[in-house]
Amino acid sequence: MVPPILFGMKPDMMLTMMFLAILLFPSIKNVALVSLTTAVISALTTSFPGGQIANLIDKPITAFVFFALFMLVKKAIGIKTPVAAALTAVGTLVSGTVFLSAAALIVGLPGGNSVMALVTAVVLPATVVNTIVMVVIYPIVQSVLKRTSIKAKLS
Repeated sequence: MVPPILFGMKPDMMLTMMFLAILLFPSIKNVALVSLTTAVISALTTSFPGGQIANLIDKPITAFVFFALFMLVKKAIGIKTPVAAALTAVGTLVSGTVFLSAAALIVGLPGGNSVMALVTAVVLPATVVNTIVMVVIYPIVQSVLKRTSIKAKLS
């Protein structure tokens, strides 16, 4: 459990797992499934006012943006840990911006803050944390999958 940092907002660590799933099993069907599953779990566990709806909007958009970037980068340079980390950073920024924008339009932002203020206070630290987590877990998961019968789309 990640404690709320500012006005009930907390970094979304579910994003790292969603991004990892997309990196390992990149297909439109899998992206749709993991994004909807992540959206529902995030909506059920959010402490952010109006975060339920914002999560249901944010996760599918973020997942498909991440997937599109992944497919472009995979063809151009392949996917190694630094690339996975960079994609995670971009994906977290996209997610935070979409989430806060949706929340601002639906219910407003807590404490009278602007989207930019909350991006700075919550999304940027979450981006750093999610990126570090991906740098740690992506090579471990790759190593484990190479030793099992699970067929991930590792490059």
